[in-house]
Amino acid sequence: MSVSKITPTLFLSSADAAQNRALVSRKGITLIVNATLAHTCPSYRGVECLRVPVSDLPSAPLGNHFERVAQRIHNNRTGSTLVYCAAGMSRSPALVMAYLMRYKGTTLREAHRWVQDSRPYVRPNAGFWRQLLDYEKQLYGKNTVKVAPSLELDPGSQPSALSINRSLGRARYCMYQ
Repeated sequence: MSVSKITPTLFLSSADAAQNRALVSRKGITLIVNATLAHTCPSYRGVECLRVPVSDLPSAPLGNHFERVAQRIHNNRTGSTLVYCAAGMSRSPALVMAYLMRYKGTTLREAHRWVQDSRPYVRPNAGFWRQLLDYEKQLYGKNTVKVAPSLELDPGSQPSALSINRSLGRARYCMYQ
């Protein structure tokens, strides 16, 4: 069970961490963001759960939730926030990167590196990358990252080349500009 500290009050994990009442209490978590279809929100006294029912497919509309989730994380003044998805690799890191862009003033490149420094195995799917690019452009009028053209996908297809280039420490399917 791996919980990654993004900021002093923001944590990222897989689904198993949210089910650990002691861990939630120890981290002072008062808001849980559940970005899964299959896992139920845990019910703990004093902990609110925000549900983001999106599948981990490139065609899933995760971007529709960026503003709402970022605003809720930002407005959580009573404690820490835990954002999770099934494996803590695609949906939840994408939501955290959107938050960092919106409320910490980072570019997508900076947000990706920030999250990756805390959780090296993050790899949002190509569709989520495109949605993050759209969000970055909406916020800043430009993009600092691009999806590698050789990995453009047909709607609904699942990429096969999503892997971390460990020697560079970044996803192979995104390129920094």
